[in-house]
Amino acid sequence: MCFSATASFSAAAGLAGLGVLTMKSARSRRELPFAAIPFLFAVQQLIEGVLWTSFHGDAPGLTRAMTLAYLFFSHVLWPVFIPVAVMLIEPSPSRRRDLFILVGAGVAVSAWLAYQTLTHGVESHPEGRHIEYALPLALGVGTTVLYVLSTVASLVLSSHRTVRVFGVLTLLAFVVTYAFYSHWWVSVWCFFAALLSAVVLLHFRLAPNALREAGTGA
Repeated sequence: MCFSATASFSAAAGLAGLGVLTMKSARSRRELPFAAIPFLFAVQQLIEGVLWTSFHGDAPGLTRAMTLAYLFFSHVLWPVFIPVAVMLIEPSPSRRRDLFILVGAGVAVSAWLAYQTLTHGVESHPEGRHIEYALPLALGVGTTVLYVLSTVASLVLSSHRTVRVFGVLTLLAFVVTYAFYSHWWVSVWCFFAALLSAVVLLHFRLAPNALREAGTGA
């Protein structure tokens, strides 16, 4: 997380429990990726908690490993995983076609960020109560737009109301984070998005009939 190791580990523990509940609520294999979002965020927060401890323990090898692991989630996994997960539970054929386009955008930005990170390297270091990830190149406008389209617009495009709520809240978190924490937005936005993933459980609890329909691919 973005404030301390304790906060990261606490968030990881809470999200892990939430993730177990959401995955148990899934009624088909098509629903499992979306249901797994809170648990995957728990893993990401656990990684950042370990990263915090590596700074204080003077363990450069562990710092590098945890930095790469964290950026795998934030830069490589989420731009592809989220639109795919939303597409799998989408009952509308026309919206699935639109979501497929966003999957393509996610693959493109994910591949680009992975290439830049592996080619030029990346560093992380604490700045007060935040972690700065020093990326090889600043995210340009085009890359940022593709990233937000794949991770946020895919949620907003869903025909499920609870999924759209998750997307709108995540977009608001991005705007606030970029406005007030632009220097550390990679870490801070992921933390807020992790907490907002609690909406995933509401989706399974409040819309069982829609989920059954989506699970059949109707």
